[in-house]
Amino acid sequence: MAVPEQQREEVVSRPVDLAEAVELLTAARQVVLLAHINPDADALGSALALGLALHRRGAHVQVSFGAPERPAESLRDLDVAGLVVPAHRVVHVPELLVVLDTGSVDRLGPLADRAAAAGTTLVIDHHVSNSGFGTHYYVDPRAEATAVMVLHLLDAMGASVDLPTARCLYAGLVTDTRNFRAASPDTHAMAARLLVAGVDAEAVTRPLLDTHPFAWLSMLSAVLATATLEVDEARGLGLVHALVRRDLVDGGRQEEVESVIDVLRTTAEAEVAVVLKQVGECRWTVSLRSKGRIDVAAAASALGGGGHRAAAGFTVDGDAPAILDRLRRALADAPLLG
Repeated sequence: MAVPEQQREEVVSRPVDLAEAVELLTAARQVVLLAHINPDADALGSALALGLALHRRGAHVQVSFGAPERPAESLRDLDVAGLVVPAHRVVHVPELLVVLDTGSVDRLGPLADRAAAAGTTLVIDHHVSNSGFGTHYYVDPRAEATAVMVLHLLDAMGASVDLPTARCLYAGLVTDTRNFRAASPDTHAMAARLLVAGVDAEAVTRPLLDTHPFAWLSMLSAVLATATLEVDEARGLGLVHALVRRDLVDGGRQEEVESVIDVLRTTAEAEVAVVLKQVGECRWTVSLRSKGRIDVAAAASALGGGGHRAAAGFTVDGDAPAILDRLRRALADAPLLG
């Protein structure tokens, strides 16, 4: 049931622990789970894993995201129960709205209004920059992926982690830990548990990280031709950046465009890699990666975005040279990490 308007204005977002989050999840009979726009494997995999558990408990479940209309091709096989619905079919006033892997309400895009309308909104996230929106939020910046938190929730709920659930969680782990290079011993142990449940690591990982159509090569060539190295920027540790023009964004699959940053970040002379992707006439989404010495989440937050210390982003209007100037200043003020 939706919260009456006069009461909703008085609701204050508050943090909850694992037990309280489980209580909210298990009490609801109708649940909408939302990932951020352009969901990656951690966002959508986490939503689907938790959605499967709630569906099996008898709840009416929808999983969705604001854009694009369908999940990335590499993620579609994760939805074995048909829980994903397009944004226009999402219930307008959910009993319980669960927002996963999303640092701020604007990252829900056209579905942001559901957070205000829902009877209860529970945010589950591991981004240090999470703004603590919703009526309740369960945020753990120590978790390498939201999938880590969801596995803890499933265990606390007594839910089965069978193969379909394990595949969703493994997809989130492998992508957000950069193929387990940034994973703790506990997260490696979680991965081993998912493998025991039957996950084929190669079959899950290949489409996410190692598969591109031939057209990706020409797109990548055009983007890398714009790459610029500035060795004195990013607090003297080096900055490399490139532009993805709108025609390349519109003409390529989402996962191909998002993969450019992983190529750029291999530049030995640069601590920070940045890709500007043109998504409108004067609108850009900007991805930032660091090798661990500069907090790029702080730089992204200064420009209206957020993320992790080593991986962050923001969306901004303007022209590319002006955006880069603002970004250089933000990186100059970003904290150095131990």
